[in-house]
Amino acid sequence: MFGLDKRDTTLFLFVVAITLLAPFLLNPFPTESALAQFNAGYPDLMQRFVIFGIFAIGFNILFGLTGYLSFGHAAFLGVGSYAAVWMFKLLSFNIVPAIILSVLVAGVFSLAIGYICLRRSGIYFSILTLAFAQMSFAMAYSVLSNPNFNLTNGETGLQVYADDPQILKGDGPDFTHLFGLEMNTTKTLELGAWAFQFNAGFYVCAFFMIIAFYIAMRIFRSPFGLMLRAIKTNQTRLNYTGLNSRPYTLAAFVISGMYAGLAGGLLAVTDPLAGAERMQWTASGEVVLMTILGGAGTLLGPILGAAFIKYFENIFSKINDTVLHSWFSFMPESIDNFLVAILYPFVGKGWHLTLGLMFMLIVIFLPGGLVDGGQRLWNRITGKNRTQAEPVANPKPAE
Repeated sequence: MFGLDKRDTTLFLFVVAITLLAPFLLNPFPTESALAQFNAGYPDLMQRFVIFGIFAIGFNILFGLTGYLSFGHAAFLGVGSYAAVWMFKLLSFNIVPAIILSVLVAGVFSLAIGYICLRRSGIYFSILTLAFAQMSFAMAYSVLSNPNFNLTNGETGLQVYADDPQILKGDGPDFTHLFGLEMNTTKTLELGAWAFQFNAGFYVCAFFMIIAFYIAMRIFRSPFGLMLRAIKTNQTRLNYTGLNSRPYTLAAFVISGMYAGLAGGLLAVTDPLAGAERMQWTASGEVVLMTILGGAGTLLGPILGAAFIKYFENIFSKINDTVLHSWFSFMPESIDNFLVAILYPFVGKGWHLTLGLMFMLIVIFLPGGLVDGGQRLWNRITGKNRTQAEPVANPKPAE
């Protein structure tokens, strides 16, 4: 089915089902209950789950298959966002031209950068990509925002104004749309104490994530993917056979950059604004964490890692001392204050501390990431020997 074997077809259908049912699965607690704090089924966060899932899937094609660790992938994310917003400013709020241009521009940009950076490998490659990303950030922040040649609008960010040409807008909507269907359109389904939100922007982004995941599956199972794995295993030995590995790594780099451009374009689709902060080194480091946390070299890992980090960023960061006191209000005041004092450094503004500790534990005890942990748990439940089961993740670190 879909050109996939039985196992991959099952995995693909599982991802499709989980994605389409996300509004239900991410709202397990009643709307008015204290535990509703942990619900993640609102449009903005669900959109980020799938958009950064696309970003991580693309990064995994480069890092997970070839072992080339890029610290500059946020440059392509930012370029995709800027390209999409320029389409909104020049043509209309229709998202189709914006998404197409964001992918194409990111592809050309990644081809230029990859051609230079892939002359080196290992840490030298990583530093080169980081340098290009920081140069891109500096250009977007200042160089390309001067009055005579303002492409990025500097620290204010690029956005759509009423006096922009929008030559194809006509009587179309004043927000991003897909042939009239506005991306901020949301329908709410109330079932008892639960309220489930179905957002057009989320499902459009989810469609692209499903397509991106399917393409990644085909790449992983193709001869091209096998060649990329050979590069990761021992590139020097591969070169001794007479094969030139550079075209393969460059192709992987460009494909990965186009995925990042698509993610950047979708960020602009859900919020028509592009800023230089999307090109900072911290954004590049974030996608590295997503991929390693979920499981580098696995199909499902990047999606899990992206959802995990975005959940912490948006849910745990909102838990403040007031929320903690409400949880322990039934206890004596002294115990309440003690528990809040213990937990407060790990939530709210300190959510990075909790994420860092969990990342350390996963790297130490589950080198293959969350997918490896899930496989181990499943093998224990079913009584299947780990050595007899086909491994889902390769716990060996990238060379």
